Amino acid sequence: MNIYCKSALHQIKVAVTSIVQMIEKLAEQELHKRPTPNKHSIGELVEHIAMICEADALIADGSSKEKMDEYYASVSYNNLADMKEGLIKNYLFLEDKYMHFTEDELQEEVTSYWNVTYSRYEWLLEIVAHIYHHRGQLHAMLVHCYGIDLNVSLFE
Repeated sequence: MNIYCKSALHQIKVAVTSIVQMIEKLAEQELHKRPTPNKHSIGELVEHIAMICEADALIADGSSKEKMDEYYASVSYNNLADMKEGLIKNYLFLEDKYMHFTEDELQEEVTSYWNVTYSRYEWLLEIVAHIYHHRGQLHAMLVHCYGIDLNVSLFE
């Protein structure tokens, strides 16, 4: 396995671990809270975060818009337990996928359905950024909008 992929996957695992800890501090009724009108509720954001590793891996494989629409329509996490389980399962899917890529496969360029081209390794870096971005949003929503004392370490 490529040492750079191993390091990037470790950083995703750090984010996933802290998101799991945040999920464990939530009550089901908090999923419906929406701090900003016309933006994601806490539950919608956590559901999106839970899908990132698998969805972005599909995008990194060059999946079409139609295939991604089918994916998003087929996946639904309706409660905290499902969200936590999906987040962990999808991280393990991503980890397994990237652990088996050869160096040539990591350097292969893949174009997304919206016409952005990155190497597979760059797509992995995009996934790191994506999950950290939404983890920050979730943390800010919970701490600053709802005063929830998370006491969760965001970094090692």
